[in-house]
Amino acid sequence: MMKYIKMRCLLLLMLLAGTGALHAQQKVLTLEQAIDVALKNNYDIRLARNTAELSANDYAYANFAFIPRLNATAGTTWNHTATKQEFVNGTTRDTSGIKGNNINGNVNLSWTLFDGLKMFATRNKLESIRNLGELAMKDQLQNSIATIIGGYYNIVQQKQQLKALAEQMSISEERVKLSDAKFSTGLAPKTDLLQSKVDLNAQKALYIRQQTLIEQSKGLLNQLMAVPAGAIGYDVVDSIPLNAGISFAVLQQNIANNNTAIKVQQQNVNVSALTIKERRADYFPVISFNSAYNYTRNTSNAASNAFSPRFSRNGVINYGLTAAIPIFNGFNVKRQVQNARIDFDFQNITLDNVKSQVDLSLNNAFKDYEYYKKQASLEEETNDLARENAMVALERFKQGVSTILEVKIAQQSLEDSYYRLIQARYNTKLAETELGRLNGALLQ
Repeated sequence: MMKYIKMRCLLLLMLLAGTGALHAQQKVLTLEQAIDVALKNNYDIRLARNTAELSANDYAYANFAFIPRLNATAGTTWNHTATKQEFVNGTTRDTSGIKGNNINGNVNLSWTLFDGLKMFATRNKLESIRNLGELAMKDQLQNSIATIIGGYYNIVQQKQQLKALAEQMSISEERVKLSDAKFSTGLAPKTDLLQSKVDLNAQKALYIRQQTLIEQSKGLLNQLMAVPAGAIGYDVVDSIPLNAGISFAVLQQNIANNNTAIKVQQQNVNVSALTIKERRADYFPVISFNSAYNYTRNTSNAASNAFSPRFSRNGVINYGLTAAIPIFNGFNVKRQVQNARIDFDFQNITLDNVKSQVDLSLNNAFKDYEYYKKQASLEEETNDLARENAMVALERFKQGVSTILEVKIAQQSLEDSYYRLIQARYNTKLAETELGRLNGALLQ
């Protein structure tokens, strides 16, 4: 009997190897390649990168708030004068045909010397917003990579389920052959043969359905990588590697410094604190240095009277200091400062909430990780037992010492064992990935 069992296992391995050879004809997409494509194309990552670039661009011009503002205007006008006058003493004056040209220009310089240190607070705020954009992009990268890992290994576990179904089909085909042989010799009723064929057809239907699920899972992965959904002509690896050495103490020690969600919210607190400084600066006067140069020139081909010049030019330069002193504006500044302080308190409360959520997620993810890791180890042993039990039941059925019901029960146990084992491995990987995301380790 053991010799027969070994032969059956060898046949099953050959069947699975043949299935693997068929898949090997397709290009194998590794997890690293999938992540690399997603980092370049994923829509959420591109949007986060665009937001970060906007913040960085604003900060690049932050120091220009400390330099003077210089503006210039210039203009020219032409005029034609046609004047005819008659006086009471009988004299007349006709100044028709006088043409003139006016040119004017001015340059204005304004330099804020003191504004309650608002410009410093604004510069620091822009720097914090830039850092916030970078952290938000890193947070999105972590989330997207975690989603990619889950999507990729979902295809792997679907592929493993397909192989398990292929093994079940081989057992069912053997059942059909044995039931047919027994029915032909009168050793078993036709119902055994019919039931074996029904079970085989059901597994074939599941096999087709599983192939469809794999294609749909590839479509979901393609959407995460921002490639055409129909581009599914690739294969994935056959196994799900697991890290069995994750330490909860190490995770808990580093979570506050590595978790991107916490760091993003801490940066929001910094931005809110600098907003308070901006609003409080409006209580102080704004002292500015102002300077201007004005130039005008008028020319005419004739004078309208003896006292009118045909040519005049004027250039004036002026400079001085101005102080804009806030006296009363309906307590608007006070309202803005109060709102900024309320927002600061809100951001701090949100930070405490984020830390609490991350701590809870870390505890739950690690408990899941430990549970599924133990389940995977247990299901490995269970699967070996279920496979041996199915082979023994099939051999007993062949020798006529058991019924088809015994074989079906053993086969169902093997099918359930495969499903639990594959799911345990996949769930362990998801929990491991979640721990890496919470600890900011997916980008390392």
